[in-house]
Amino acid sequence: MALCTLPAVVMEALSALARPLDARLRDYLPNLCGGVLFARGRRTVASWLRGGQLQDDFPLYYHFLDSLGRAVAAVAEVLLLLLVRTLAAADKWLVFAIDDTPTKRQGPKVQGAGTHHNPTPGAAGSEFFYGHVWLTVALVLRHSLWGTIGLPLRAWLYIRQVDLPKLPDSERKGWTFRTKLEQAAESIGWLQKTLAAVGKRIVVVADGFFAKKEVADAARQTNVVLITRLRHDAALFEIPKPPKVRGRGRPRKYGDKISLAHRGHHPKGWTAITVRQYQAKRERHYKTFEAVSKTLGLVRVALVQQRDAAGQPSGWVAFACTDPTLSVAEILEIAADRAAIEQVFHDVKEVHGAEQPQLRRVWANVGSFNLLLWWQTLVEWWAWDRPHAELVDRSASPWDDPDRRPSNADRCKALRRQCLEAEYSRLPSPSAGSRKSRQFVERLIQQAA
Repeated sequence: MALCTLPAVVMEALSALARPLDARLRDYLPNLCGGVLFARGRRTVASWLRGGQLQDDFPLYYHFLDSLGRAVAAVAEVLLLLLVRTLAAADKWLVFAIDDTPTKRQGPKVQGAGTHHNPTPGAAGSEFFYGHVWLTVALVLRHSLWGTIGLPLRAWLYIRQVDLPKLPDSERKGWTFRTKLEQAAESIGWLQKTLAAVGKRIVVVADGFFAKKEVADAARQTNVVLITRLRHDAALFEIPKPPKVRGRGRPRKYGDKISLAHRGHHPKGWTAITVRQYQAKRERHYKTFEAVSKTLGLVRVALVQQRDAAGQPSGWVAFACTDPTLSVAEILEIAADRAAIEQVFHDVKEVHGAEQPQLRRVWANVGSFNLLLWWQTLVEWWAWDRPHAELVDRSASPWDDPDRRPSNADRCKALRRQCLEAEYSRLPSPSAGSRKSRQFVERLIQQAA
């Protein structure tokens, strides 16, 4: 039996997300999300069940995660359309960030886990780690008060080709080996197919790893704008000029080769511009030109000069956009918004415990990771129009900045507090006139939240 009752707006959203599931499983989704909200200690699935008082039916909920993993695409489509019709209804285009993130696992019997390159080894970390890798797509929106916020939508589990035969026959159905680039291309196709009836332009921003032919071809075929970072030695060519006299053979596809390093290191030709990045207006110096890439096609290249604390040039970075009509300011602002997905990965691991479910079956792992992504998005959606004072109270921390942007953890605490206050308000008070009793209950709610 579920212990907590979530707010009506959250329950309506969860009911919509559960609609693609089997009718017998639809009630399991809000119950398990309530358990995620009130889980304590290590965020295993067992702690979710204890947090929602669901331990009596634990076999059913483990089975539910397995079924949820097989229905991820349908549930994510409902969530995407819900966000587009509410939070992004006034946006002229939709910006999505794509990136991959690891989740470490322990034990040789975790299905789909393998040895991968460690992207953040740290001071004492190893070059490799054992676990899962998730290709994730997130909707990037700009809040009027809190800047850029990433809302995760869906994750694809990347399994190495050498690890695929290790899956049991009962779990291998539906799994085929795909590289991360192929999964990124699939995610672009999924976005375009889901939003075909919305009629808004789709912009995908990714880091330099995804500036490859598979991703660029998928973006070109679906009329999706791709913004990505370029290597300093990227192969770029000038747009070929039409010949004055048509000779024999086909016309040139590429003009003279462009040296990014030469243009980036040249001290002249930089133009100053003011753009909004990382919740503040910043001055940037740039160079821009159109070029042809063998992988990306016709692109607008924006070179951005980096400067040290003294304001002196200290290097440069290059970005490419497959839509040359976008301005440099738009390209730089969208490229900076890609940082929102890095914050998503931090929150889903540190706040919601995405590395701690302790599940072995591959589809259950897919279901649990996507469930945490959706729950993080719903918490952000619930808190979107709420005032700062309702989401966070820093009176008990006078050393902290009272105006600091509420984190995802602050939003979760505010949601827990509202759920507990609603539960308490429905109970018959044994001493309604006792001021000390009310203060004691308020302290309990604060401690629990």
